[in-house]
Amino acid sequence: MDTSRLLRTSGAVLAAAALLISGCALESTSPRASAAALPQDRGDGQSWSPDAGAWRDPARTAAVDGLTRPLDALPDGPPPSLRPYYAQKLTWRPCGTTGFECATLTAPLDYDHPQSGDEVKLAVSRKKATGPGKRLGALMVNPGGPGGSAVGYLQHYAGLGYPAAVRARYDMVAMDPRGVGGSEPITCFTDAEMDAYTKVDQTPDDATEVSELADAFISFADGCANRSGKLLRHVSTVDAARDMDVLRAVLGDGKLTYVGASYGTFLGATYAELFPSRVGRLVLDGALDPSLDARQVNRDQTAGFQTAFTSFAEDCIKRKDCPLGTGGTTAAGHRLGALFQQIDAQPLATGKPRKLTESLATTGVIAAMYDEAAWGVLRSALSAATRGDGSPLLKLSDAYYERDGSGTYSNLMYANAAVNCLDLPAAFRSPGEVRSAVPDFEKASPVFGRNLAWSALTCAYWSAQATGRPHRISADGAAPILVVGTTRDPATPYPWAVALASQLSSGRLLTYEGDGHTAYTRGSGCVDAAINDYLLTATAPPATRKCT
Repeated sequence: MDTSRLLRTSGAVLAAAALLISGCALESTSPRASAAALPQDRGDGQSWSPDAGAWRDPARTAAVDGLTRPLDALPDGPPPSLRPYYAQKLTWRPCGTTGFECATLTAPLDYDHPQSGDEVKLAVSRKKATGPGKRLGALMVNPGGPGGSAVGYLQHYAGLGYPAAVRARYDMVAMDPRGVGGSEPITCFTDAEMDAYTKVDQTPDDATEVSELADAFISFADGCANRSGKLLRHVSTVDAARDMDVLRAVLGDGKLTYVGASYGTFLGATYAELFPSRVGRLVLDGALDPSLDARQVNRDQTAGFQTAFTSFAEDCIKRKDCPLGTGGTTAAGHRLGALFQQIDAQPLATGKPRKLTESLATTGVIAAMYDEAAWGVLRSALSAATRGDGSPLLKLSDAYYERDGSGTYSNLMYANAAVNCLDLPAAFRSPGEVRSAVPDFEKASPVFGRNLAWSALTCAYWSAQATGRPHRISADGAAPILVVGTTRDPATPYPWAVALASQLSSGRLLTYEGDGHTAYTRGSGCVDAAINDYLLTATAPPATRKCT
């Protein structure tokens, strides 16, 4: 569920919308345990804690809380047990859009125990440099998520839409991270079960609705554990970063050149932390702050979405046809809240068997916050909703979930939860903790706060223990790393970019004063010129560079 931690570049969101945040529901054909009737022990050393409302491992509980030290950089050369993976050869074949090739990379399931023989097969795609000019190597891209398909992003957006000067000099390359897309995808539900899951009330009004919401989270976690149990423990960002280094070596590059957007910035920063001497030209656009715990991440993002809504409302109320009225932005927020309440009481017809619930409507609005280009679509969708037609908002929600017209979901939401729940300990461990935090979230966003507080409960019921902890990343010894922040970014608030750039020993901050999520290739000639120059000449802009 956890909509506020679903982080991907606006280009990926809009591409999904052209082809056509997480809710949940109770109707599910798979068995699930009730939150009130869970066994006291499940046979793996963990026991159910009624106070915490979650499975707890007594031996690890003390290590879950608090800021930990950075990861140690790995040796310059792979150990003998990993050398076969670094020495493998890729077999390229035509695939997807004309001009793209695909291959499969093999990596160990567990980097700490590669001798076990368990492996994962990872989907890779490339579009060769078009010239003119000397080839500079491979440029690896990732659109975020976690759970967004990098291969899909390359073939439908980056490989065709990145600046021609960059595509001329680089082989454009993408690899779906383990558990994502074509790389042994995490699965949790059938499509029908996912339809049910996305409908649940994310703003519970009483104890019964709270229990139903908890049951939905338990059902989701159990579905993932039952269908993808072994893989769930090995899809962390650290695992994905180590896979990237194998691919870098197999492609023949001594150093990594990379553009990561949104969550992809955390993946790139983690790579720099593990392999600082192999950092080439890294662009981290729409940055995360790795020193924050999950609760603060969710709370900050809640404030970010409020900032984006305020910008949308300021634009909307200047128009005579604004469905939120022509008063101030506060009044617009109240009108949207009233609409959500009406839909909660009476879901809207959509012309299909699926109705628009409050949770789906909220997700549709959140989806449009990622890019100001979607504001017109949102105005039309809200106008339709006020007339009783929920279909446009449902289409926005479906695009965010990557649900196509046939009712088939990508594995975006499954991988998103799997990675998030490994990377950081749960934001909340029980419904009681959420209740206590709701006022703080509502202070951050009167419009979205309550919804996003409850949606952050997902990881409380996860079967795989978190392996990551919040910590600063300095990547000492790395070449200059370009961090890009947008001042009114809804999903990765600007202060995160400032924080990451300051943590990185070689960080350079490029500021875009504007709206929307991420900045590269989104219309700012100033941003594009600075990033292109860095990618083509290795010249990073000064840390005080600002673009409008």
